[in-house]
Amino acid sequence: MNSPSRPVAYLCLALSMALVGSYVALSKPLAALFPVLLLAWLRFGIGVVAMARWLRKQADEAPLNGRTKRLLFLESFFGNFLFTVCMVTGVSLTSAVTAGVTMASIPVAVAVLSWLILREQIARRTWAAVALAVAGIALYAVAKPQDAAADQPYAWLGQLLLLAAVLCEAMYAVIGKQLTATLSPKRISAIINLWGFLLSTPFGLYLAWHFDFGGVSLSMWTLLLFYALAACVWTVWLWMTGLRAVPAAQAGIFTVMLPISTALVGMLVLGEHISQLQLLALGVALLGVLVATWPVKPRKQPVNHIFKP
Repeated sequence: MNSPSRPVAYLCLALSMALVGSYVALSKPLAALFPVLLLAWLRFGIGVVAMARWLRKQADEAPLNGRTKRLLFLESFFGNFLFTVCMVTGVSLTSAVTAGVTMASIPVAVAVLSWLILREQIARRTWAAVALAVAGIALYAVAKPQDAAADQPYAWLGQLLLLAAVLCEAMYAVIGKQLTATLSPKRISAIINLWGFLLSTPFGLYLAWHFDFGGVSLSMWTLLLFYALAACVWTVWLWMTGLRAVPAAQAGIFTVMLPISTALVGMLVLGEHISQLQLLALGVALLGVLVATWPVKPRKQPVNHIFKP
């Protein structure tokens, strides 16, 4: 299995997170129409059909051993199922601003877990890029208009759930890096989506039994199809492809593309207003990506002027 070049890997990671931010912004009507776990079940179900052929083992792949099977389950459990539950519930108990500030710590969490679990040597400029990314997204979240306050007695629980969502996303990046060493991005995408479908099926079946599907318009079904293909197929495949050639800590910096693309779609498509301070914050976050991906000139080897006779 050939790994992509660094520029191609950077592009895949950026496109993956940008696409996540785009469908998050455009799928707000879906979240208002479908219960969260029913929406997740429908999304995974469409993904199973779309990626059925990707489940087959490729000729150059080794058979799945016990460790790889466990990693695939954990990748789906943390990155698909548990992240969704913690994120959505956490926002409902706090606010979108609180969630934005908390999510800004994802690059830090990815870098720390990469160092602890993968034993990656993290360069100084990667830490500098992480700091810029966190500062930019945190500033952007603080600069947003304040949301209506959630139930104060349970705000502490919401904050804990948001922190759990950060750790889930970090585990998704770190485990994904381990999986790309032995499996193709397509097969990883298909298997973890299948696990997500199985995990959400009990909740999905119960909610589907009580849901009126006749009231869903054709435009909403079309949007659901785009959401499912983007969330289950395109973004995961792009992310796993990029991870094959980029350290997990460096890849984590690209998560700043998620709120950036969400903001741009909101401004350009949904007609939302973005202040100058928010634009400055997004610029700081993008500077972090630039610092992380700027080519480094190889050091010149010292010339040995001592000649042996």
